Amino acid sequence: MKTAIITDSSAYLSEEMKQKETVFVLDIPITIDGETYIEGQNITVPEFYQKMAATQELPKTSQPSIHDLATLLQKLSDEHYTHVIGLFLSSGISGFWQNIQYLKDEFPNLTIAFPDTVITSAPLGYMVEVTANMIKTNATFDFILSELAEIIDKTTAFIIVNDLNHLVKGGRLSNGAAILGNLLNIKPILRFDDSGKIVVYEKIRTSKKAFKKLYKILADTTKTGDYKVYVIHANVPETAQEVAKELTEKGFDVSIATFGAVIGTHLGEGALGFGISPKLK
Repeated sequence: MKTAIITDSSAYLSEEMKQKETVFVLDIPITIDGETYIEGQNITVPEFYQKMAATQELPKTSQPSIHDLATLLQKLSDEHYTHVIGLFLSSGISGFWQNIQYLKDEFPNLTIAFPDTVITSAPLGYMVEVTANMIKTNATFDFILSELAEIIDKTTAFIIVNDLNHLVKGGRLSNGAAILGNLLNIKPILRFDDSGKIVVYEKIRTSKKAFKKLYKILADTTKTGDYKVYVIHANVPETAQEVAKELTEKGFDVSIATFGAVIGTHLGEGALGFGISPKLK
């Protein structure tokens, strides 16, 4: 069995994963003021946040290219791969997952699986890493998919958004609600629901109370198992370091990640999240 993993550029990947020969990444273009950028190619994450702050219009993201995916699948088939696992951003925030299902039957020499991850960012990168490790141990394809299903089922993320006006631009909050929220200093906590959509979980006054609530959510979510926790930030590294340090002192296994350009477009600068992923036994 020769297995490839395909993901997209919304996933937060370690340098080791980026260099793996069996891991392939589809680009998600970002358009700012009419210019198209690809994170890691012609724009860095800090540069993206600088450009987003300077523009009056919300940057726009596209879906990964289905043509590029089909071309890659043909290339993998020609290179004698036998199996492919595609781990892409949640179907709840992109139509890409629904649009590619027909491809599973287009390549007779490949056994292809596209599980809906219902997540993105660091937890998505974690799924890629775990899958790569299982492939390395010569796990069967069915076993890998069953383990992935369990990870997907128990993975979640919660996010504190700093800028309510950004949610208005993205169509996730009414302008009236944003004005009221800003006046009352409300910090909404967002989460990925069971369908993979980003929804408002709770509205809390002040950042201090919001963080206190998130700590309680984290403790409640992880009390029945062993979890990897990601502190994910949108260009606020100092805050992320402080939060990670506090969580580490509380006994959590914590890593710091960034919301890249794709997700940062929808959350805005200053957002901070917890990605919660179960560890394999």
